[in-house]
Amino acid sequence: MLRALWTAASGMTAQQLNVDVIANNLANVNTSGFKRSRIDFQDVLYQTDRVPGSVSAKGSQLPTGIQVGLGTRPGAIYKLNNQGTFAQTDNDLDVAIEGEGFLQVAMPDGTTAYTRDGGLKQDKDGRLCTSDGYPLEPAITIPASAQSVTIAPDGTVAVTVAGQKEQQTVGTIQLANFVNPAGLSAMGRNLLSATSASGDPVTGQPDSNGLGRLQKGYLEQSNVDVVQEMVQMIVAMRAYEVNSKAIQTSDEMLQVANQVRR
Repeated sequence: MLRALWTAASGMTAQQLNVDVIANNLANVNTSGFKRSRIDFQDVLYQTDRVPGSVSAKGSQLPTGIQVGLGTRPGAIYKLNNQGTFAQTDNDLDVAIEGEGFLQVAMPDGTTAYTRDGGLKQDKDGRLCTSDGYPLEPAITIPASAQSVTIAPDGTVAVTVAGQKEQQTVGTIQLANFVNPAGLSAMGRNLLSATSASGDPVTGQPDSNGLGRLQKGYLEQSNVDVVQEMVQMIVAMRAYEVNSKAIQTSDEMLQVANQVRR
């Protein structure tokens, strides 16, 4: 059996996965705080008929070898954490992170998740939470008597209460950052979890120690570039077609071999 059949088949499988990644990027083009993913490929095993640098029968050293590659495989799929554009919402509870860092979210099982989606809401107890009802960590509660909410660039949350002239501070939003943000594991629902690859979170107040500052009344948009993704999809499609052509050519060669008669 020709090796080209299996080699080209691995190429088709790889490009199918590539299209899957691109499709997910495009599907989340309007998802707040979403970071696009990219796939890296690796070549796989080689069949070596002659090792480079080996000695020939006549005693001379061969400058090159004979190695035949056996295809490709995905090496990694990782998120590109460059900044997305900001969209103004004029919502008092919407915040965008300008720079590095993630909002911290308390999960029902007691663990902490992380997100760049700053579309905050209030639950029945007045706590700031995500759209799924997961509260920020540390918890910040807005009093029922609050008439307006202000979120400063350094994360300070203050409210104006009826009958009081001065604002009352009710808490401070804390951000977390990682040595390797690409090592975070996607959980869905705009949430990420820490892994051994990401390292432990380093928490702090926004606009300090390398952490980004908060922009009230804005949301960070997805960093997906639709035009770039469409170009990548075209490239993946052509690569898929070329690999299918290699399979077709290998099949035709086998057909010719099968028709050989003495």
